[in-house]
Amino acid sequence: MGAGVSTTAIENDDGGTFSLSTKTTLDDIPENCISSMMMSFDPQEICTLARVNKAFHRASSADFVWESKLPPSYKFLLNKVLGEQSLGSMTKKEIYAKLCRPNFFDGANKEVWLDRSRGQVCMFISSKSFKITGIDDRRYWNNIPTEESRFKSVAYLQQMWWVEVIGELEFEFPKGNYSVFFKLQLGKPSKRLGRRVCNLDQVHGWDIKPVRFQLSTSDGQRSLSQCYLRGPGEWAHYHVGDFAIDKPNGPTNINFSLAQIDCTHTKGGLCIDGVVICPKEFTERLKQF
Repeated sequence: MGAGVSTTAIENDDGGTFSLSTKTTLDDIPENCISSMMMSFDPQEICTLARVNKAFHRASSADFVWESKLPPSYKFLLNKVLGEQSLGSMTKKEIYAKLCRPNFFDGANKEVWLDRSRGQVCMFISSKSFKITGIDDRRYWNNIPTEESRFKSVAYLQQMWWVEVIGELEFEFPKGNYSVFFKLQLGKPSKRLGRRVCNLDQVHGWDIKPVRFQLSTSDGQRSLSQCYLRGPGEWAHYHVGDFAIDKPNGPTNINFSLAQIDCTHTKGGLCIDGVVICPKEFTERLKQF
């Protein structure tokens, strides 16, 4: 955007003339034009432009600017996060800011947020939401507290012959391609003298047969993969599969599972933090989850 200078000739009392220059500045641009321009920028760029002057700051708060950055399913998201709470007093900018923060729902066992730069939906599901074979028998499984999980606890397997973990989600995802990952660790995390330690004493059986991962959706998409668990003492993300939302028209049912059910040997020493669901292009940023 530039500034132009115009010159106007004015006659004085002596019959002479003098020129008066008027300069057009950024402050002279109508706010609705600024707002319309801002729709073509991403949210972080909009916030930068808001610092230019007061007119840009006011224009950056226009509802139609921020509604264009919200996913079409944002009302579904708000209902999940805020329930029946009235949203009439919230501006679209406030709604965007609210959804970009981590928001727990479903008894604080699931967390959803929008990526600040692109407004895409990301989700983390706690192991407490899963159906785990034998989870109520303390001879096999325990929920152990740890600061290494955003949910402050993980499911820990001591020893078992049949390991099966099943998860289910009904959610209205915006159009896009998504990836699903289990976040797992071999070894029991703890702290000793303020330092992180990981007990590997009970880790066994995962190098004999691979773990099977499955994914299916209510519209018929399916994925099956298997791999050996790796890297004792470190959290790792294991790819379950991908799914696509082409024509969003309501919630999609997503089922995912982890299984090692070869009963010729026991398995143990496994921690399950949860499942990550994120846009496919975010897979290089998994360490943030």
